[in-house]
Amino acid sequence: MTTLAQPTTEVNATTPRPENISRSMSAWRRRLLIGIVVAYAALLILAPLTALVSGAFAKGIGASLTALRDPAVFSAFLLTLYIAFITVAVHALFGTVLAWVLVRYRFRGHWLLNGVIDLPFAVSPVVVGYMLLLLFGRTGVLAPVLEALNIKIAFAVPGMILATLFVTLPFMAREVMPVLEAFGVEQEQAAATLGASGWQTFWMVTFPALRWGFIYGVILTFARALGEFGAVLVIGGGVQGRTETVTLFIYRALDERQYVGAYSAALVLGLLSLALVIGTELLRKRENR
Repeated sequence: MTTLAQPTTEVNATTPRPENISRSMSAWRRRLLIGIVVAYAALLILAPLTALVSGAFAKGIGASLTALRDPAVFSAFLLTLYIAFITVAVHALFGTVLAWVLVRYRFRGHWLLNGVIDLPFAVSPVVVGYMLLLLFGRTGVLAPVLEALNIKIAFAVPGMILATLFVTLPFMAREVMPVLEAFGVEQEQAAATLGASGWQTFWMVTFPALRWGFIYGVILTFARALGEFGAVLVIGGGVQGRTETVTLFIYRALDERQYVGAYSAALVLGLLSLALVIGTELLRKRENR
């Protein structure tokens, strides 16, 4: 009898296996995606920062330091930090309470309030400043009341604080709300059954769980307050030495062709905001170890 030989298929050792090809293509896509993201971030962040450094030190470090020692720059930074700290203090309290109410309670108009707090994202800061002028300006709706009480809002620091509070309204609430929703109420209920008061429950149970959302909200609020321009320009007027923040100083310095001073102040402001964000990330990374 003749036995028919079965056909054999030999696999060439040099022929790539399908799984290797798939793995190689996946690695190629990953590298491409990472490259696109890095280029995108570099274009939007590193390129402007490089331009600021180049402009600030165009005439040497000495010229930049001299520009930063200008009394107008010092006064602008003090006012900016003053407004930013007040804004953070107000939103740290009321923004957290707002987030708590929106997450824990349901009431008539809940959806409206939840939507209104995002209004600063949609409304131009210049429009915000103009609305405040319509309310608190010399011919504004509330002008007679303010005049009788001898209170000045428009073209003064209180008006600039109000404008900054408005444009920074969403940051604290929007950072705290998702953390509060994920946390739930089980641990709070357990603390209550053990006899803890509402205040004790908040400080010992709820707040530790919210701390990173709270910290991020504070950082974002502070950074946004530092960089506000349009609203404070309209309501404050940008009076040098009185209502001129750092952003308004930069605008004036550029208009007067004081480029070194403008770039130097902008660089310091940008580095301050960047340091806040990076510092927060490092703290969270250390906490998660």
